[in-house]
Amino acid sequence: MNEKDWELLQTLYEMKNITKAAEKLFISQPALTYRLRSLENEFGVEIAKRGTKRLQFTSEGEYLVEYSRKMLNELAKTKDQLLNMAGNIQGHLRIGVSSHFAHYRLPTILKDFLAVYPNVQVNVTTGWSTKISQKLERKEVHIGIIRGSYEWKEQSILLNEENVCLISKNKIHMGDLPSIGRISYKTDPIFDNMIKDWWNHHFSQPPMVTMEVDRIETCKEMVRNGLGYAIIPQISLRPHDQLYNRILAIDNHPLLRKTWLIYSNSALDLSVVKAFVQFVTTQLRQKAHSL
Repeated sequence: MNEKDWELLQTLYEMKNITKAAEKLFISQPALTYRLRSLENEFGVEIAKRGTKRLQFTSEGEYLVEYSRKMLNELAKTKDQLLNMAGNIQGHLRIGVSSHFAHYRLPTILKDFLAVYPNVQVNVTTGWSTKISQKLERKEVHIGIIRGSYEWKEQSILLNEENVCLISKNKIHMGDLPSIGRISYKTDPIFDNMIKDWWNHHFSQPPMVTMEVDRIETCKEMVRNGLGYAIIPQISLRPHDQLYNRILAIDNHPLLRKTWLIYSNSALDLSVVKAFVQFVTTQLRQKAHSL
């Protein structure tokens, strides 16, 4: 097995579909199928059962997938260390980022960072914070940027703290909310529970959810057209949205959504990781002094 085989197994396991995996790897479906059969012949095991819709990995296949993940991590670590030995700030910086923060804040941070360190190549993975923390634990990324309260036993820096807001096209009275349609969107369990706790503190009946969408921006567009109200983190609001918004609180304590930068102690051995952490903390200090 080589690096391409490791990547092939990882992609197949992620997609669970030969056609989709071939598209992601930019190879033909017959070429992928041939390589998969070659691997099965090499190890004398069936790696995955070909169903009508999804691949089902055997226990032997699962073992090889885990092996390939470890080998890709070791290869990446070796490349990182070799570049680190050169003494320059260069190489790959792998960051896992919460989707919302990646959309609203990360582009500016990366633009400014790369202006200072142009020889760094940044690889970004986005997703739910739970997924990002898992990737950091498996050392698939150097740094994680997550939202909410997750237990992380090593290093963490508070990046951002914002209010949670109710938004609507026009001003609405809080007491009328149970009879007004809410537009909800997919979010992580921690934020979802925060909203539920706030609702249960103020109302005895459940909210009237009339629409469920997959993205905050879609949700905001529905609200902008007067189709209901929504509850979103303040990071998602922009001046041009021109929406009525009200900060939510429980017993006069505002609901707060926190964003954390997390990393392992050993990650600081890499000059590129250390440079990014120092860059971000310097930005935070400058922002605090300007307030």
